[in-house]
Amino acid sequence: MAISISVVLLLVILAVIFLRSGGLKISHALVCLLLGFYLASTSIAPTIHSGLTATADIVSGLRP
Repeated sequence: MAISISVVLLLVILAVIFLRSGGLKISHALVCLLLGFYLASTSIAPTIHSGLTATADIVSGLRP
């Protein structure tokens, strides 16, 4: 749960930065949002979730 909230927060911050800098238009953000909702309802959603969880585990295991 904490990882998914962190990822969502990071994506929101990046979207705001891109919107302010002019690199991301609102129409592009809406398309990305809709794509995320459609991907979440497909059969590939568990695979994406597993991949993100594995990546988060690898990153959290790194020692600086």
